[in-house]
Amino acid sequence: MPNSVPLPPLVPPFTRETAMAKVRLAEDGWNSRDPERVSKVYTPDSRWRNRAEFPVGRDAIIAFLKRKWARELDYRLIKELWAFEGSRIAVRFAYEWHDDSGNWFRSYGNENWEFADDGLMERRFASINDKPIRPEDRKFHWPLGRRPDDHPGLSALGL
Repeated sequence: MPNSVPLPPLVPPFTRETAMAKVRLAEDGWNSRDPERVSKVYTPDSRWRNRAEFPVGRDAIIAFLKRKWARELDYRLIKELWAFEGSRIAVRFAYEWHDDSGNWFRSYGNENWEFADDGLMERRFASINDKPIRPEDRKFHWPLGRRPDDHPGLSALGL
């Protein structure tokens, strides 16, 4: 994340600045679509709820993400801070992707995160809904990878 002033450690209790930085780092990690990289920000025994799946631990998280990104092609994600307090952060997000038949979707959701004292995420609870969209209705247009700093966020896009 470009920043000329170093951020304080991203550990609880969170401030608005550190919570927003934590959200952007999570977005950047997921946009890498690298399951190994993403898994490193979770505790070894992290517990998730993601739709109807309940992975526990980094190995299960890696397996889950490999399946996800094999199915959700050209994945691009935007996260936005919703609320924070102490060791918890709530985010809302949307991501666009297509299946292997070329059908496009925008998935909307909310996540609740809880962090250990060292800043690793212990628990992640996600609720997600998928909406089919036409290719011309896509809003996330950047090369695969990190969302550029000048690309609008969810609120600016009216999502």
